[in-house]
Amino acid sequence: MELGSGRRPFRFRAAGARKRGRRTTDGEVVGGGSGAMGSHGVGTLHRYLGEEGAAEMHGDYNQQQSPPKLLTLPTVLTLGRVAAVPLLVSTYHMNGCWAPTATTSIFLVAAFTDWLDGYIARKMRLGTAFGAFLDPVADKLMVAATLVLLCTEPADIVLFVDVPWLLTVPSIAIICREITMSAVREWAASQGSRALQSVAVSNLGKWKTAAQMTALI
Repeated sequence: MELGSGRRPFRFRAAGARKRGRRTTDGEVVGGGSGAMGSHGVGTLHRYLGEEGAAEMHGDYNQQQSPPKLLTLPTVLTLGRVAAVPLLVSTYHMNGCWAPTATTSIFLVAAFTDWLDGYIARKMRLGTAFGAFLDPVADKLMVAATLVLLCTEPADIVLFVDVPWLLTVPSIAIICREITMSAVREWAASQGSRALQSVAVSNLGKWKTAAQMTALI
């Protein structure tokens, strides 16, 4: 729509119209907004980032959008440790010269996988929130089941016959300690990261677990 003769025509522009960029002598589009990037987006992306840079950017975007895996190799090993608890109880109550060896072997493999799944999770960066939750649960189930089995049918040792509470009292103390620490960590998780950090697993706790597994074997 022209407003007067001899003057540059004045045209209304829609409020949502895109601003166009200008093209230089070598054909490169500069300036402009989403309209220029929309028509030349792929070419401009590859021109400024290169083929490898553009592929890396697309790969990072897809990696951020993809959900994390739930069943990684460390988590599968931890689930196997949980599934070994009923097998441990069954072999402990079986009659035969092979039963004690089988029970000890199951517990030994479970103790080894306790170290192995943590090593794989750190080395290959396969740690997940579900695995971090399940790992201490599997340890507590294995230790508690073993302690209960030893209390119900203790080994034929003279010391246990003369002092029957020598195995029961430490077993109760260990199980109560595990339940208490689980409750404290759950409370700390609800309070925030600072409280959770104060009850995080330390090197002393790892040495305690190793000594406990060795003694139970």
